[in-house]
Amino acid sequence: MRGLNRVTLIGNLGNVPELQTLEGGVSVAKFSLATTETFKDKNGKARTETEWHSIVLWRSLADLAHNYLQKGSTVYIEGKIKTRNYVDKDGSKRYVTEIIAEQLIMLDKKPGEAL
Repeated sequence: MRGLNRVTLIGNLGNVPELQTLEGGVSVAKFSLATTETFKDKNGKARTETEWHSIVLWRSLADLAHNYLQKGSTVYIEGKIKTRNYVDKDGSKRYVTEIIAEQLIMLDKKPGEAL
């Protein structure tokens, strides 16, 4: 049986995209994305929870993000979950879960655009 690894997020950038150019001129950009959910708890009180996601974009998507996105920008991200591991300076194994974006749509309104 085949699996499916698909993530769809709409949220706001927590920081300016950090752009790196790797060997061979390949661009990679990284930023954090906040998704916020509001719901009522068992007592009927409204609660808001924010989840932070690490987003990674490659090549032309990385360049697009670097050139046009800023802290607070609202975006639609579609991609896949990827977990990698490394050994830190203390010798402990660490895990990082990231969203590798395959599609990016900027959702901010243009200045003067009606709601």
